[in-house]
Amino acid sequence: MHKYQEELDKWFKENDWKYWSPLSILARLMEECGEFARLVNHMYGDKPKRSDEKEQELEEEVGDIIYTLICFANSNGVDLDKAVKRSFDKVIKRDKDRWGDKK
Repeated sequence: MHKYQEELDKWFKENDWKYWSPLSILARLMEECGEFARLVNHMYGDKPKRSDEKEQELEEEVGDIIYTLICFANSNGVDLDKAVKRSFDKVIKRDKDRWGDKK
């Protein structure tokens, strides 16, 4: 993730752009999550897609969420590699005996 964080930050600096405020980025993240949820519901849920709705791709929607999270992380000094590693370590330790029969 570090590579993507650096690439995005470089692009922002080259264009003399500032990151949005944390609350604005959060609102954007929720919008993107909503688009992702709508697509997943159309693909796997009970709500059929309307004929006049634009085509969406799962990969693009996931990418939009990650892009927005990178913006949030960059604007708040969060190292996403460290954040993901900490989460993995936490889940692996907490859930090591949680799933399935360990015979």
